[in-house]
Amino acid sequence: MKVCEKVQRKGTTSYNEVADELVAEFSAADNHILPNESAYDQKNIRRRVYDALNVLMAMNIISKEKKEIKWIGLPTNSAQECQNLEVERQRRLERIKQKQSQLQELILQQIAFKNLVQRNRQAEQQASRPPPPNSVIHLPFIIVNTSKKTVIDCSISNDKFEYLFNFDNTFEIHDDVEVLKRMGMACGLESGTCSAQDLKTARSLVPKALEPYVTEMAQGSIGGVFVTSVSTSNGTRLSASDLTNGADGVLATSSSGSQYSGSRVETPVSYVGEDEEEDDDFNENEEED
Repeated sequence: MKVCEKVQRKGTTSYNEVADELVAEFSAADNHILPNESAYDQKNIRRRVYDALNVLMAMNIISKEKKEIKWIGLPTNSAQECQNLEVERQRRLERIKQKQSQLQELILQQIAFKNLVQRNRQAEQQASRPPPPNSVIHLPFIIVNTSKKTVIDCSISNDKFEYLFNFDNTFEIHDDVEVLKRMGMACGLESGTCSAQDLKTARSLVPKALEPYVTEMAQGSIGGVFVTSVSTSNGTRLSASDLTNGADGVLATSSSGSQYSGSRVETPVSYVGEDEEEDDDFNENEEED
């Protein structure tokens, strides 16, 4: 028990450290022992420490790597251990599901952006000139949609980095990725309406290692993409939602990500918010040298 308590309290220790401390404690408690008897007792205590450590290691309560001893933990009953493993399993499954959703959204974004680049390039080649400046919308962007009767109060900071909108009616906010999806730039993967030709196009726009995953996305339903809601001071809620079909002008691509987004929120690029141990037996001679 003494050896177990020592290792547990220290977390990481060594045979010599545990043995020295226990020898000192027992020697201080027995001052009446003669010097020759004391030497014998010290050696006896060290042997008992050695035996105790081997027992603890056999029970998987501690581990040993070279001269370093580490505390693992006292054994639990099977029912409790099974319950803990099930909780851990569910937690990891949830993380896998979340990462799958993030990966799907990143793939959709890449396909949409590359499709947009190709479309803009074809449009410029057909017109033999770049688009007029007043017809270009740079990414990232957001679109706010509300009734024509809504009164909107807009305040802009001096550095033009902050915009405060006050609405007296409900409104919707849409991000650039959602707009591209509604324009068909994601090849129908987001809605499960991907044709054979669209699938071929989509596969050509992602790295080769992700092509099988794109095929799976086309054959099954897309994992849930989380949408954020933001409340304004007057109680009006901002939410990402569907945008009606059609968009005028030419969209210009950008590598930077948007903070205000519906489809982007779950992706890591724009998220806002928030050994194997060696079980060697103790070598008493090695530790005492």
